[in-house]
Amino acid sequence: MECYSGRMSPAASSDAVIGAWVRLVRAQQTVLGAVEADLKRAGFPPLAWYDVLLELRRAKEGLRPLEIESRLLLAQHNVSRLLDRMARAGYVERRPCAEDGRGQIVVATRVGHDLMRRMWPAYQAAIQRHVGAKLQSETDAQALSRLLGCLIESA
Repeated sequence: MECYSGRMSPAASSDAVIGAWVRLVRAQQTVLGAVEADLKRAGFPPLAWYDVLLELRRAKEGLRPLEIESRLLLAQHNVSRLLDRMARAGYVERRPCAEDGRGQIVVATRVGHDLMRRMWPAYQAAIQRHVGAKLQSETDAQALSRLLGCLIESA
């Protein structure tokens, strides 16, 4: 991915940059809210639950709560409460950490893996409805992905 690494003139670009920032934040809030609403209408828990289960699946051996927090796609300021709710629902379980007697490893249960599998079609359809359908072509999607990647890489 090629991102421009030079500096823009602050005076020449400030209005455009501020406008891009505002639209980026509004787009994130709008799309995320719409996806969350679609999942709720389909009878699923919040998107953060899917995000946790996905990270646990990727890790295979489970993760410590702080590792989960650092990997979450969504901002989650209270991972502990989120994990407590997911454990009460039977989607994750906490196990003692072998390396640290005080620590815990969180793993997805079979029921959690099943929830993620069932949620994906609704989540995928929501992404298509609220993102894919708004873009004019695959080229637009690739361009948006590249531009957003530039913001991520520079952070």
